[in-house]
Formats: sequence, structure tokens, C-alpha cells
Amino acid sequence: MSNLVLYTLHLSPPCRAVELTAKALGLELEQKTINLLTGDHLKPEFVKLNPQHTIPVLDDNGTIITESHAIMIYLVTKYGKDDSLYPKDPVKQARVNSALHFESGVLFARMRFIFERILLFGKSDIPEDRVEYVQKSYELLEDTLVDDFVAGPTMTIADFSCISTISSIMGVVPLEQSKHPRIYAWIDRLKQLPYYEEANGGGGTDLGKFVLAKKEENAKA
Repeated sequence: MSNLVLYTLHLSPPCRAVELTAKALGLELEQKTINLLTGDHLKPEFVKLNPQHTIPVLDDNGTIITESHAIMIYLVTKYGKDDSLYPKDPVKQARVNSALHFESGVLFARMRFIFERILLFGKSDIPEDRVEYVQKSYELLEDTLVDDFVAGPTMTIADFSCISTISSIMGVVPLEQSKHPRIYAWIDRLKQLPYYEEANGGGGTDLGKFVLAKKEENAKA
């Protein structure tokens, strides 16, 4: 088995998505923490690994893979016992790819517009239009969940990617169960995974709390 090293921060949703994937595949990761708030990602030795200075980054015996979706696909393709998490069938794979792009282009992007404002720019308010953008993303995800999982009737890496973001933002922008019953049912299904809480649940909750605490701290500054 390869020595898999993940440069990561457990609070980070994309990092947790990779952790979920590794757990699902039964892979052990050596985790090296990169703290974005203290500038670890800008140190020369890390920039050499990833010129885009983002996390997560996977080092598989010298093969460097950056970007969470690319890492998840790589891990399933190389180490998966089957293709259930990332199907080879072109139609099924297209649905997974579509959901992955939805996560990065809609769910994560709209969360980032709020979180970065507070964590990086010292703001203590959340503009109403940004809240509305997140609420709209909830509506889109609710409508997407016509099956038990985001890309069809079975769980894939797209679920890991989407839940890592949703579990983080819902602690800051409330997700009403009465309006989004499919999302809550989907979350409950994922919570049944024996590795869910370790790989994602705690980190998602903690990130939301961290952002709210920072928001309060900024208001007092």
C-alpha cells in the first residue's frame, strides 16, 4: 500500500470530503495540518507542492494531486475495489461530475462568499443578498435530490463533496427542515456511515461555530 500523505485542515470542507472518501475506501492517510489562517499555505515548501497554495493536497509516494474533486477521483480510480463511488459508466459518471461541479460552483462558492468575509476580512455582518444566495443553493439542492443521493440511487463521491459544505454552512445560514425535507433525509442517510462523524460531522459543526465566534469577535474589534 502506498504511503498517502494529505496536507489538510479538518475544518476545511474540501479536506473533509477527501477524508470521507479515504474512509469509504479503507485507506489510511498521514495527515499534515496546513493552517490557512496562519499562512502555512504560503510557505515556500508548500507553494512548491501546490503553486495555487490551496488545500487539500495529496502526496502519493511523490505523485502530487491537488484539488479535492481531483483527489477523490484519483483515490477511487486507483484504490477502489469497485467503481461504485465514481462509476465508469459514462451516463452515471456524468451525473456525478455534474454534482461535483454544482458543489464547487454553487454550494461551496456561495458559502465562501460569506465565510471569507468574516475570517479573512474582519467583517461582522453578512449581507442579505449573500444569505439569499445560500438559501437559493439550498433550494437547488433540495430539487436535485430526486433520488436518495445527489447523483442517483447510490452514494458517490459527490455526496461526500456536497455534505462537507452543507454541514458547514447550515450552522451559519439556517437550513429549515420544513422547507428542505429531502436534504435532511439525505443528511440522515449519510450520518449512518460508521466513519461519518469522525471524517466530517464534527468538523462541519466546528467550522460553523468558529465562523460565528469570529463574527462576534470582529464586531467587538
